[in-house]
Amino acid sequence: MGFTVRNLSVLAYAQGFTLWHYKAGATPLAEVAKAGFFDAAGDMLVRGDMLMISAVDGGRMVVVATRRPEVTTVPLS
Repeated sequence: MGFTVRNLSVLAYAQGFTLWHYKAGATPLAEVAKAGFFDAAGDMLVRGDMLMISAVDGGRMVVVATRRPEVTTVPLS
């Protein structure tokens, strides 16, 4: 399954930083982690924003690394 904007929600916002939650449903973490998965939300996401992802096979925290030409995320270490 692909990205669904209605499954993306803001948990907190302060001083230009946003903490997001994305409910991936049946989409596995490996698919959500691919570059470009969040492209449809590229106008809302900012470099440095954090996303909490809940997927069928677990959860993960990622940081938005780039927005253009595609949205890429990297896992928090």
